[in-house]
Amino acid sequence: MITPQLRASRSLHESVRQEILNRIQNGTYLPNLPIPSTATLSSEFGVSPITIKRALRDLRAIGAVTAIAGKGTFVKEPRRFLIDLSDGIARWETVNVRLISIANEKISDPAMEMFNPPGGATLCVRKMISFTGEPPLAYDANYLSPDVDEAIIDEFAARPVTEALGRLGIRIRNISYLIDASTAARKVAEVFAIPNGYPMLRRLHKVTTTKKGLTIFGILQAPFDRLSYSLNIQSDTKLRPKPKHASGAPRQNG
Repeated sequence: MITPQLRASRSLHESVRQEILNRIQNGTYLPNLPIPSTATLSSEFGVSPITIKRALRDLRAIGAVTAIAGKGTFVKEPRRFLIDLSDGIARWETVNVRLISIANEKISDPAMEMFNPPGGATLCVRKMISFTGEPPLAYDANYLSPDVDEAIIDEFAARPVTEALGRLGIRIRNISYLIDASTAARKVAEVFAIPNGYPMLRRLHKVTTTKKGLTIFGILQAPFDRLSYSLNIQSDTKLRPKPKHASGAPRQNG
């Protein structure tokens, strides 16, 4: 076996982690089968068992492998959660929510400017969303008016947006979405236990509701390989493009 070349620009455990991940992605290590033992990998890579264990810990955190006591470390079957946006804001069933923080802060992400957010301080509720037995799935930040009721704060701290609004008896009037790609910032990377700069999929949203003064701005993000979205738009004449002149310019009435 050829000894792998570890990149000098990375720490040892990061290089080992990336090489093992490459092998998972190219099929060298197959889903539901064990990878070589810590001792075998330590000998192959020429690094300490501690370095191998750190690399495997990172891979468990991103959901690439799982450890089974007494049996070893196994490659996990690739699994991506598909969220349907067609029926209101993304619905989550049987999820676990862990509150991270509630703090007054401004909406500073430039991408949120398309929603015309308030310029002053908002009440930001940050939480992690996961499914039982799975690694953290999504990092959810929602920005509310700083003078909202305590009952609303409590619901948003404990539940996803849709469920919180439903329990409060508040209906959604309109939702605007922006889905983009970004890289993991330091704080988000720490929560997911992934490297800084890891590719992330983000859903930015603005939700207007039937309750006066309650408009929700939010950013939900997850590692790109854990989350995807679908949107089904029914055919409607209102959605058809306007006729164009031969030049391609829209036809003007009158």
